[in-house]
Amino acid sequence: MDLKKSKNPSPRIKVIQKLYNSLMNPDSEIVYSKNQYKKFIKDIVRGTLERSDLIEEKINLHLSKDINLIKTDKLLKIILFAAIFELMFKHNTPKKVIINEYLLASEYFLEKIQTGYLNAILDKISKELRKEE
Repeated sequence: MDLKKSKNPSPRIKVIQKLYNSLMNPDSEIVYSKNQYKKFIKDIVRGTLERSDLIEEKINLHLSKDINLIKTDKLLKIILFAAIFELMFKHNTPKKVIINEYLLASEYFLEKIQTGYLNAILDKISKELRKEE
């Protein structure tokens, strides 16, 4: 599926692309092109990268029986980290919206079975991170 043809691609797709590029090219500068979601994208990418240790800690605390980060597909891990960052630090966005947006974005990158797994994992950790919702 060509992302450029989509009239309004999800900013989370850009987040995933930027994080993946950063992981594959750690020395390259992340460039944020002009976009109505530029601030949001920059915020999520930077936040996810800066707090990856904390995010990993949360995953190990709440999902140790469900996921092995060492064996997990890089793209799935990136999507998971970005979604967890939003669940932890973007309290203005309802958890259902965050999960739904990442599931939709993940359809561009993952197999259907991985998207189902991602849904289950995000659902489980969101209940721990956002008990009030």
